[in-house]
Amino acid sequence: MLSRRAFLSLAAASPLLPANPPNLKITGIEVVRLKFPGKTPRKRNSIIESGGGAPGMNILEIHTDAGITGRSTAERVPLIESDLLPRIKGENPFFVERIWDRMYRHNRKPVAKGEYIRAMGAVDIAVWDIIGKALGLPVYKVLGAYNEKIRVYAAGGYYEEGKGLRELAAEMEGYVKEGFQAVKMKVGWRALPLKDDAERVRVVRDAVGPKVDILIDANNAWDAYDAIRFGRLVDKYDLYWFEEPVEPDDFKGCAEVKQALDIPIVAGENEFTRWGARELIEARSADILNLDTVWAGGITEYRKIAALASAHHVPVAPHGDPHMAVHLLASTPNTLIMETYPGVTSKYNPVMPLFPVKNGFVDAPSKPGIGYDIEPALIQKYRV
Repeated sequence: MLSRRAFLSLAAASPLLPANPPNLKITGIEVVRLKFPGKTPRKRNSIIESGGGAPGMNILEIHTDAGITGRSTAERVPLIESDLLPRIKGENPFFVERIWDRMYRHNRKPVAKGEYIRAMGAVDIAVWDIIGKALGLPVYKVLGAYNEKIRVYAAGGYYEEGKGLRELAAEMEGYVKEGFQAVKMKVGWRALPLKDDAERVRVVRDAVGPKVDILIDANNAWDAYDAIRFGRLVDKYDLYWFEEPVEPDDFKGCAEVKQALDIPIVAGENEFTRWGARELIEARSADILNLDTVWAGGITEYRKIAALASAHHVPVAPHGDPHMAVHLLASTPNTLIMETYPGVTSKYNPVMPLFPVKNGFVDAPSKPGIGYDIEPALIQKYRV
């Protein structure tokens, strides 16, 4: 057993055991815009067509007077610059709860929803990045580690021109070869009859075999009646979950689907904050919540969402960017699985390496902070 003197000597010598949290101050923000070569393929889910342009990304940087910079993905940049920076400038990042509260409540009208919360989420994650770097720890250890390996699924299976059943099957087989043991595909394209869409699910099950989990995502395509019809058509394929079967505001309809089917129902991607999660839970709309880590309000808010869900025995499985979500999953007991992207997508982003997948899992990051730092040479190469 260490004596008190020996422990104090160890603490003084270790940068990971500061006597007091560093007294930092937020001094400003910067948005780094990157553009990459090539052209992304055109693809669609049930409601939105995307791609076809030059790939790129925005990085939010929050600067401090100690030279520590926090980073996250940058969305809704004008809101961050005009509305949020005045509320957080001069704050100590270690007062992260107060920072969140100031962004949400202080000197603001109307009520914070939608785009405003998404902007808050980006700021919040960058603040956690500062905290982790100041302590020399990955953020999930600052939060309180729970897992060092996180189960993941490959998000894909979009509708694309010229992509038939054979191509869809080959895509999903490729994900399994990369190490994934769970794959997600899109359903719900209204130009496709329900039986034809169900055939796509059958083909994927035949391609990946009985041991790989299949997740289907309708992106709010149907009303409750058609969602139930489709669910009954594909129930025999032993699906891991059925995501967003109905309109996002139709909590009652989603509850009807949940009650009618044995497939676990997932909802929440289009909700914000713990109050949106509370409404979903109270309506009994979902077996699993998939609010987005950034869009729902950042790590600070998602910890409250996860705790609320836990009290109702509901797991969470965050939607979206795994680099923003991984620390939350590694520190939260009732997280289920993480959305991530297969290797084929890495050619459209040469600066952010994907997490290596082995036997369906990825390792929690080991670098201090979020781990969203990019080599300066690559920043110079691709900066707009």
